[in-house]
Order: sequence, then structure tokens, then C-alpha cells
Amino acid sequence: MKTPKVADIVGIINKIAPVTLAETWDNPGLQIGDPAADVSRIMVALDPTPDVVDSAIAASCQLLVTHHPLIFKPLKSISTATPHGALIQKAIRAGVSIVTLHTNYDIADGGLNDLLARKIGLSQCVPLKVTTTCELVKLVVFVPMNHLEKLRSALFPFAAIQGNYRDCSFAADGVGTFTPLDGAEPYVGEVGVLAEVPEERFELLVPRFQVSRVVKALLAAHPYEEPAFDIYPLLNDGEKLGLGRIGHLPQSLTLAEYAGQLKIVLSAPALRYVGDPTATISKVALCSGSGSSLLREAVRSGADVLVTGDVKYHEARDAEDQGLALIDAGHFPTEIIMVNEITQRLDRALVKAGYVNCQVEACRTESDPFRI
Repeated sequence: MKTPKVADIVGIINKIAPVTLAETWDNPGLQIGDPAADVSRIMVALDPTPDVVDSAIAASCQLLVTHHPLIFKPLKSISTATPHGALIQKAIRAGVSIVTLHTNYDIADGGLNDLLARKIGLSQCVPLKVTTTCELVKLVVFVPMNHLEKLRSALFPFAAIQGNYRDCSFAADGVGTFTPLDGAEPYVGEVGVLAEVPEERFELLVPRFQVSRVVKALLAAHPYEEPAFDIYPLLNDGEKLGLGRIGHLPQSLTLAEYAGQLKIVLSAPALRYVGDPTATISKVALCSGSGSSLLREAVRSGADVLVTGDVKYHEARDAEDQGLALIDAGHFPTEIIMVNEITQRLDRALVKAGYVNCQVEACRTESDPFRI
């Protein structure tokens, strides 16, 4: 049975939340540790706190995956006389690597903000603030007709989503020619003889950041020793990705009703809200963690309420002035939901990759630092 390395887990995480999506000020990825180290146990947590690192060590984990980074800015020194330096030293001495997926996971399709949107009952969600447009390329590959379905199945997981459609592709009949040279082992034809083979021209759009993975999948699924394929740059706009989400409730609620509902579904000990308790809420903007900086985007998008955490007094006043309701559900309750989700996604990805001897567990020692 295969044992993954730290670098293998980083690769899986980059498929869930490509590091290229992260905000410029952010620092996701491998924080500390040896990329070549073996990993048999992984712990997933929200914060890399001393208690969490102790839990990972006690559980004999070699890797800790967190949402919030241990290291945000370049360090000028690592002094074990400071809590931060002591924590770094403890993790390194115990052989615990730390990997973070932060704003890249917030922004990613299927990431934390989509998870929160599902949790609080929203549908038809789009990014609240677009930060990047996924660059697309067109992949064209020529394949024998009897292998088209196998190739299509291998490449569809990488195909770009276009609006409300997935698995978009095109195929057309044609005839391919080639003459195998000495040393070749052709799937069809003979060495030194021109072969004419009925083939399909199969094409689909894929995100540019997926090119290396899609080519690897193509080569594994294609029957030819040397498949013919082309990759074209495009001017087409791809999927729009960004911070926060805005969507719709299945039925309208009053602000007070919706706030009460969120307290339950997010297991929040308490929450604060700004606005008329009887106001009708149907269109909801959200941003996990600290998202009050998106207040103006929420107003421009026509939201009835912005759900987030860490709302300050003057931001609340600003929302009042602009007629936007706010629900401050807290930083911790809006983000701790990522722990179970990432635990499950990593577990599925490891099994799919054949790493069945690597276990993933959720950290159960974390709690909100605030007391009510």
C-alpha cells in the first residue's frame, strides 16, 4: 500500500483550493515541515493553536491541515522565548508539518463560502466580490472512435463549467494518418507502413491551472503510444471566482426569524444583528470569518442582509445608513464548519489516489475564544 508524502497531500489540497486563487496578502500552503516526509495520520483544524498542535502530536499525526495560517508575514526571527516561536519549534521537533488553505479555500468553487451558503439555506449563489476570472484553454485530442467514451470519462472531471452546464465537449469524425518508425509499438498499423485510422476530434475547455493534470489524465486514458493533442489559449471569460456569496432563501423570513435560524444551524451561543427585526429577508449576502469589508458589495448587489462575523460598531452604523441588515454570527461559527468538510474531502481523495493506509481525523479540542 502506498504511503503519501507531505507534498502529495499539498497536491490534493491544491486541487480543492488552488493556491493561485489566494489574496496577494495571504500565505497559504506548506507552512513548516518536510515535503518528502511520510504521512500516515492527518489532523484537520481551524486554527494552528498550541492546543491543536498538542492534539495532533497526541494523535501521532505527521500533518496538521488548518484554515488559518501559522505564518502570515515573513519572519525576521524565530525565538522560542515567544509563544509563536515556541509553537513552531514544538511542531518541528514532533515531526508535525503544517499546511494551510486560507483565502484560496474561501474563494474556490465548492470552498468555505459555498459550504456556508448551503449551511444557511441559500441557493443560486454567485460570488459577492469577483477577484479572479478563471483563464481557459481549449484542449483538442484525436482518438480512435472506440476509445472516445473512455477518454471522455477521464477528461470530463477537468472540464470547465459553463454557466449552469458541465461536461461540455464537442466531437467530430475524421481520418488520422501516421507511419510508425523503427522502435515504435503502434496501437494500430505496422512499422514503416502509412496507416489511416478513423478517429474522433474531441475538444473541451479546461481551466489553465488544470493543464498539467488534464494532460496526465489524457496520456493515461489514450491507447496511443504518442497521442496527438493541441492546447489553445483563449480570450473567452471563464468561471468568475471571488470572496463571499450572494444567493436566495427558499422562502422569505423576517430578520429576527432568520437570525434565530442561523443561531441554531451554526451552533452559535449567541449572535448580533443590525436592522428592523420585522424586515423581510429573501436575498442574502455572506462572507465567512471577517467580511464586513464587503458591505458595499452587498448593498450594490441588492442583498437584504449580510451574514458575516467580526462586525465593528462603525460598520454597523454604516450598514444602518445604507439600509442593509447585518447578522454577525461570529468568526468561529462561520468557519469551524470547514473542519468536517475538509476531513471528508481529504479522506475521499486519499482513497481515490490509493493511499488507503493514511487516516484523516477532525480536531475536536477547538472552541470559540469568546464567551457569552
